[in-house]
Amino acid sequence: MSILRSKYYGIIRSVTVGIAFLLQIVIMILLAVYLMRYSIIVYFALEFISVITVFALVNNAESYKMSWIIIILVIPVAGLFLYFQWGRRRVNSKYFKHFRETDAQMIKSLKQDMNVARDLEIRHPNKVQISRYLRKEGFPIYNNTQVVYYETGEAVISAMIEDIKHAKKFIFMEYFIVSDGKVWRDILEVLTQKAKEGVKVRLLFDDFGTLKINTHAFRKDIKDRGLDMCIFNPIHRDVARLSFNYRNHQKITVIDGNIGYTGGFNLADEYANYIVRFGYWKDSGLRLYGEGVYSFTCFFLDMWRISNKESSIKDEDYKPEIKVNEQGYVQPFMGGPHRNPHNPTEGAYTRMINKARDYIYITTPYLVLDQKMIEDLTSAAESGVDVRIIVPKVYDKWYVYMVNVSNYGRLMEAGVSIYEYEPGFIHAKNIIADDECAICGTINTDYRSFYIHYECGVFISEIDAVKDMKEDFIKTLDRCIQIDIGTWEKRPLRHKIIQSILKVLSPLL
Repeated sequence: MSILRSKYYGIIRSVTVGIAFLLQIVIMILLAVYLMRYSIIVYFALEFISVITVFALVNNAESYKMSWIIIILVIPVAGLFLYFQWGRRRVNSKYFKHFRETDAQMIKSLKQDMNVARDLEIRHPNKVQISRYLRKEGFPIYNNTQVVYYETGEAVISAMIEDIKHAKKFIFMEYFIVSDGKVWRDILEVLTQKAKEGVKVRLLFDDFGTLKINTHAFRKDIKDRGLDMCIFNPIHRDVARLSFNYRNHQKITVIDGNIGYTGGFNLADEYANYIVRFGYWKDSGLRLYGEGVYSFTCFFLDMWRISNKESSIKDEDYKPEIKVNEQGYVQPFMGGPHRNPHNPTEGAYTRMINKARDYIYITTPYLVLDQKMIEDLTSAAESGVDVRIIVPKVYDKWYVYMVNVSNYGRLMEAGVSIYEYEPGFIHAKNIIADDECAICGTINTDYRSFYIHYECGVFISEIDAVKDMKEDFIKTLDRCIQIDIGTWEKRPLRHKIIQSILKVLSPLL
């Protein structure tokens, strides 16, 4: 009976969250209707506040808020409720204050070797501004770090499991999604064995991404195996806001402080193509070996302290113990809503695009762009830069795909080439520029990654992995269909209407 209860517990949690989300929308709309009918003075007072809010949003430099302006104008009072519920960034809240305090502690541990920074400026003057920007945000650049690029999820997950088997001291794993299946069971078996050998294992999983598996039985099993687990931002802590707006989308594995992994993959079977959900699932990832891994160690411990209130952990106790003589540069970075409006995840992408001279290649599952990002991409293309973007043809969320498609026209008119990956769902999150530098990580080119999720990535330069990422992109183009602007313009009228509406509502998607 306990197994049966455990099986349905996750389903019940998922359904409960969905119902709570819909109820909030319905209640806000009904409240607006009620006020209009029975308390017209209050209703008009709220309409006046709606107008003031619109003016405040218009005067805000962040162009994504145009969507909220339209929502508030179309449904004045209900839209105002929705905005105050989900649209505002509570930068001065206790929640974000805690993040900023722990961030400050982490940044103190991340010291920049200025010799490395100066070497990059000499060897790589064309893109040094990107690195300077990330350094200013607190993220040092390293050399003496080997980097391996994996062009599939199955390849990176397999390599990661092999490295975990050889752990001697500690294993840190931080992921958005964990699902029961071969990938998780294989990893769990290895982690259990390492714990028996005395290796310290810490697991940090996002609550929203693990709704189905995060049961009492699951947590008890983890504890019984000798593993430490913490759940990031439990959704029940703030039912009013549902907390799904501030999810930990980072994917990090650190082994003994010497080896680090990141990329688009999660701990579920679809990422390694053990099961088929949306055709062939194409993902990507990086393996770091050397000094640069220390940043990922600090990133994990930062989020662990935030989630676990375990302030006694010191980053310095987990520094790399190996020396690697390797040319090239790596610069891991992270971002989140507590850093808005200067979020490094968006800032790194926009600087990559604006500094490109010859080409900029982007792979992303979601092309939910704000006005600023559209302007950056179109400006680059109109300046003669070869801008190419690969997105999925087989989608995981139909409404997000509709927003993807709605953005094609403006980009193609400026000369941006759009390609849809035909074999299945492309989940890789890569950006490459001019054979000189690239970013691989967890960052989608969408509203959530740039503004409301916690993300991470690695800026790499003067290293073979940049070439490998470019070759993977070119090879992937052979399995894509290029979108023709004429065909795009002739898409069904109903699609155009749906896409226009969903594009306005993109902050809610």
